[in-house]
Amino acid sequence: MPVQPTVRLGDPRLRGAASAVAKEDLPSVQALVADLADTLADWRSRTGYGRGIAAPQIGVGKRVVYVEVDEPWVLVNPRIVERSPETWEPWDGCLSFSLSFFCRVRRNAWVTVEYETPEGRQQTIRADGELGELLQHEIDHLDGILAVDRMTAIETLCMRSEFESRYRDDSPYRVRATR
Repeated sequence: MPVQPTVRLGDPRLRGAASAVAKEDLPSVQALVADLADTLADWRSRTGYGRGIAAPQIGVGKRVVYVEVDEPWVLVNPRIVERSPETWEPWDGCLSFSLSFFCRVRRNAWVTVEYETPEGRQQTIRADGELGELLQHEIDHLDGILAVDRMTAIETLCMRSEFESRYRDDSPYRVRATR
């Protein structure tokens, strides 16, 4: 499938809630997943960044997330059903910000996520650390919430070059994707 244009900050499609994927529509998810995978692969090859992407980021208002952490993983209709009371403040960036800037965000230390596979199997995962942070970021996209909405303080906002020179090594982005 072709690489899709990424919806950018300011586009109202990023602020709407995505619709659930109905059981009868699950077969059509494969084409969407291919578009998400190709688009993420393009970002990774061009920038060295990109751990996940949500369907609204390519203009599709469906509750589908594609992540690559060790291996590709698709979550259909994901929802966070439990959150830790503890929080942490990792650095965050976003493809919809063209990775032009980064900021610190507040995330729960762990989350429990219920989702479906593209084949319709129900799954549950409890994720902490960087995986938990990533899932919170991508599921936020499905609800029209962006990283800037979770920013801890405006003073943490920094351009990519500053982030890379000062903070990248202590962030979830410390390892560059292979190009």
